[in-house]
Amino acid sequence: MSNITSQISLSINDLEEQFNIVTHNLANVSTVGYKRICSTFAKSLETQPESSEAEVSEEAELETMLDFSQGSIIQTTRPLDFALYGKGFFVIETPEGPLYTRNGMFQTNPNGQIVDSEGRIIAGQSGPITVPIDAGLSQVNVSSDGTISAGGVDIGQFRLVDFGEDENKLVSAGASCFLMPDENIQPLAAENIVVKQGYQEASNVQMVEELVNMIMVSRLYEANINIISAQEDASGSLMDLAMA
Repeated sequence: MSNITSQISLSINDLEEQFNIVTHNLANVSTVGYKRICSTFAKSLETQPESSEAEVSEEAELETMLDFSQGSIIQTTRPLDFALYGKGFFVIETPEGPLYTRNGMFQTNPNGQIVDSEGRIIAGQSGPITVPIDAGLSQVNVSSDGTISAGGVDIGQFRLVDFGEDENKLVSAGASCFLMPDENIQPLAAENIVVKQGYQEASNVQMVEELVNMIMVSRLYEANINIISAQEDASGSLMDLAMA
C-alpha cells in the first residue's frame, strides 16, 4: 500500500470517530447539564478549502475535548431543580471519589438528604444537606450563593467548585458527570457563580451545528472512499500489465 493510501485510510478512521462524536452529541441534545464533545479534527475540517475535501492528511490528528460553555437556563419551578450560571460544578460524593456535575436535578433520599437521580449524596460545605422531615419541599429555598433553608432555617450550603485553567483536564464519567483523573489537581471554591432554584441548565449542544458537521464528515468520508477505490483500480491495472 502506498503512502498516499495509508494517509487516506488514517483520515477515514478519524472521520468515523468524528461521526461517532457528532451522533453522541445529538443523542444528548436534551440531556440536562450535558457538555458537548468537540475535537481538533473538526476544527481542521472547517479550515480545509473546498477544493481539497478529500486531502485530509495524517497531520489532522483527532484530539477530543469537552466544551464547558454555558447552556441555556430553563425554568421548571421544581423546588429541587438547580441551575448554575457561571463557571463551576456541584460535587457528588461517591465511594470511588468525588464527581462533578452541572446537572442540578436533585431529590431527597429516605433520610432527607439531597441526592442526585442515582441516590448519591450532593456535597454541602459541611457535609450532606438534610431537609428536616417536618419541612415540605415547597419550604425549601436556595439563595444565589447556594445557601439552603427549609422553613426559614438554614440547613446548609452547596459545595460549588471550579478547576480554573485545569477544567480541560476533566473527563466524562457518564450521566453529565465528570471526574478529575489527576489526583494532584484539587478544585477551588467557585467564584462569580449563581445558583438558580427552579431551573435546569440545558445541554450546550447546538443541533444545527452538529447536523452541519455530520454532513461535512459524511461528504469527506465518501470522497476518501472514492479515492481509495480509484487507487485500487489503478494498482490492479498496473499489476495486470506487469503480469501480461
